[in-house]
Amino acid sequence: MAKSRNRTFRVAILVEWSRAFGRGLIDGIARFAREHEHWSLDFEPRGFEAPPPWLDDWQGDGILARLPSRRLAEAVVAKGVPVVDLFGTCSESGMPHVAGDNAQVAQMAFDHLWEQGFRQFAYCGLQPGLNRYIDHRGELFRQLAEAAGCPFRSFASMVVGVTVPNWELEHQLKAAWLRELPKPIGILACYDEPGCHLLNACRREGLRVPEEVAVVSVGNDAVLCEMTRPTLSSIDHDAPQIGYKAAAWLERLMQGKKAPRQPLRVAPRGLVARRSTDMLVADDADLARALAFIRSHAFEGISVGDVVRHAAVSQSVLERKFRAFLGRTPKAELLRLRMARAKELLGESELSVKEIAARCGFSGEKYFSDAFVRQCDARPAAYRRARRHDAELD
Repeated sequence: MAKSRNRTFRVAILVEWSRAFGRGLIDGIARFAREHEHWSLDFEPRGFEAPPPWLDDWQGDGILARLPSRRLAEAVVAKGVPVVDLFGTCSESGMPHVAGDNAQVAQMAFDHLWEQGFRQFAYCGLQPGLNRYIDHRGELFRQLAEAAGCPFRSFASMVVGVTVPNWELEHQLKAAWLRELPKPIGILACYDEPGCHLLNACRREGLRVPEEVAVVSVGNDAVLCEMTRPTLSSIDHDAPQIGYKAAAWLERLMQGKKAPRQPLRVAPRGLVARRSTDMLVADDADLARALAFIRSHAFEGISVGDVVRHAAVSQSVLERKFRAFLGRTPKAELLRLRMARAKELLGESELSVKEIAARCGFSGEKYFSDAFVRQCDARPAAYRRARRHDAELD
């Protein structure tokens, strides 16, 4: 019999608090609960561990859970209440599963790397069978690469759950794999932590990122993605929306309605491009030399004349090559990179507009401000206020 909507539903949340993705899921669940006052949430900050001690005596109506292990899945199922799974490892359990759309994630990553000029691809995933959902992401990426006629390689990380049994051995294996890859190559890491490990391995091995190895990952944990050098491009899974949709599904189950036959896949919010993929691969030696110089020194106040002298060709020849390959001039490419960095700093830092202008290579605050208006139709300060307002709404 369906339960009355007037009854309070007691819902347990078993989602890790230690990661940005988990906190995003909880945020979406909390938003659903605020809109449905008959929900009461049971939650405590936790990581990926064994079932919490309080679960044995818990008496409730439904569970929203990330279930990385069979042990935790069995403990949750034993409660005899509706469950929605937000992880996917135990897919054979038959529990409804809500997650990001792997097909769109793989397509977004492939398209981004392709547009940057990469024609060789690789995937850094987990040991096969450890997480079928992650395995599926890599398989879809492989299919896209091979359908385009591009070489494809893969690497299975030693990561088990969320721990690495031997950090040094893991690095050695990744480094050996990276050294053997054809260059340049675009790599999709299954999620942000392996993506960070790849960038660290590249740095320790002296591999240039993104000139030789470009890396894009999944999750867009801003802290992780911004702490690497270079910063890590990543696909935003839209965790709050996943959490909200999962809560809506659980509501239906607690009302006595049937579980859906197929998993629910939520579209990613988008790809946040950072320095790890900010590269256009050119076969032309003059063009490649100029692009590498721009990417290395764009924020140091260099001019088009500096780029021309480094490329050792005439300005007219270089501009013709830039227009043919990029559809824009060297000056426009310099401005594009500087504006992208300025937007990052306006949204994420407390630096003054004058300091941001200097850090991004502009000759002065007024020149920067005027150029920003032409590009973004807003003054830098107004852009910063709008970004922060949007963040508060999220």
